[in-house]
Amino acid sequence: MNRRKSLYSFVISILVMALLTTACSTGNKADTSAKIKTITMPWRTDIGPLNPHLYDPNQMFAQAMVYESLVNYSNGGQIVPGLAERWTVSDDGMIYTFFLRKNVKYSDGSVFDADNVKRNIDAVMANKQRHTWMGIVGALESVEKVDDYTVRLKLNKFYYPVLQELAFVRPFRFLGNTGFPDNGQTSTAIKAPVGTGPWVLKEYKKDDYALFARNENYWGVKPKLDQIKVKIMPDSESILLAFEKKEIDFIYGRGVISLDSFKHLKESGKYGISQSDPLTTRLVVLNTQKGPTADLNVRKAIEYGIDKKKMVESVAYGTELMADTILAKEIPYADVGLTPIGYNPDKAKQLLEEAGWKLPAGKTVREKNGQPLTVKFTYIATEAVQKAIAEIMQGELAKIGIRADIQGVDVMVGLQQLKNGESNMNFWSSLGPPNDPHNFAIISSQPGSTGVYEAQSGLPNKKEIDDKIRKVLASHDENERKGLYKSILTSFHEQVAFYPISYETFIAVYQKNVSGIVPKASKYDFPFSTLEVSP
Repeated sequence: MNRRKSLYSFVISILVMALLTTACSTGNKADTSAKIKTITMPWRTDIGPLNPHLYDPNQMFAQAMVYESLVNYSNGGQIVPGLAERWTVSDDGMIYTFFLRKNVKYSDGSVFDADNVKRNIDAVMANKQRHTWMGIVGALESVEKVDDYTVRLKLNKFYYPVLQELAFVRPFRFLGNTGFPDNGQTSTAIKAPVGTGPWVLKEYKKDDYALFARNENYWGVKPKLDQIKVKIMPDSESILLAFEKKEIDFIYGRGVISLDSFKHLKESGKYGISQSDPLTTRLVVLNTQKGPTADLNVRKAIEYGIDKKKMVESVAYGTELMADTILAKEIPYADVGLTPIGYNPDKAKQLLEEAGWKLPAGKTVREKNGQPLTVKFTYIATEAVQKAIAEIMQGELAKIGIRADIQGVDVMVGLQQLKNGESNMNFWSSLGPPNDPHNFAIISSQPGSTGVYEAQSGLPNKKEIDDKIRKVLASHDENERKGLYKSILTSFHEQVAFYPISYETFIAVYQKNVSGIVPKASKYDFPFSTLEVSP
């Protein structure tokens, strides 16, 4: 009996120990996972190979996580130190000397220095034809190493927005030496995304996910999170469902979810909601070359004939603000006191009458010399907001006797139609800070890049505008620049070369355990470094 009791006690002891061991093991696992602070966010497109010197399919927000620039763009349009702790500019504005931070390492532990800066800039300039949309590329003559932590950029002509363009998310950002391909040319590929930024690409599965880990070698204030998982989800409805199931923590940007979904989440009251200041402008480019929109009165009638306030409110649900001007007042040099053109359908009809477009009895479309007043309006087929706006504008224009034939096309088809003048109205968006207003000026005066120049070619004062643009980009005098930008923007406004619709903001929707949402001054930099997550 005693032996049986002893055996029973022994078995019980073994079972208890096993249970305790399992419990301890499980507890340790939970504790470990709890220490890894991870946020999952969706993105509708794969992040790409993260080449800092190239464009699509590389996603800009992901490039900005890994790579940094010599200088940064801050709120209010200020340029602040980045990888360069300070810089000097020669009196004639032709030489920029950058003094690099000495405590910076790449994510692989290698040193960031003047040799590496020169190597990166030389690689960008070796592919300069790809970057002609940036004025600095045409103005940069050479990059020189002064010492291990000093570099000098020499220009062949004065160009005032040098620092603003160096602050942009690409192509003037810096790749570690181990990331360069064997031939040293980054124009086609890189070996690995090695940067100085606050994040490192830890895991990547194309079209599935990308896992970014905090860069423990980061020279600045390290992020509060340990990891950010970017889940590739092309379908916005799937994103909505995953967010409601708490499989996603944080949604940020524009177009990640539909605005209907945003409205649904906002009205539920279950989630945190944040919104950035206006960053870019959604516009319609009006073709001044040919067709009905070549007539200023028709362009004015289009602007007077649309109830823009009602349209923006009904489509954007507060995520976009009605735009009265091409660029928001927050953009440097853009607050020039322009008078908004408000909704006035009677004025629109009067202008069309003066232009010779009469409304025959019993008809709904105006005619001139037997031809109907028809405009071709192109939007990007995958852009739900563009389609919704185009349909509303179509209905509004019909009320004043203009028939708008709307057509959804591929991005590249739309661009080509704009360049060729094949449509009368095309959607377009400004780049926002740090690129505007100078980038807006460049594309308005540079043929063959975006089609905007071609669309403006029918303006009676086009040559005068282009001359002022060249002058403003080369001006040393701040007051002169202000005056020139005022004149340029006023001309475009009065000639109705663009129909400004709305100032776009970035929206954030997040679970209640996520905090630290501080929108950045540029739409290309996401607020990852300040994010926090609680259990």
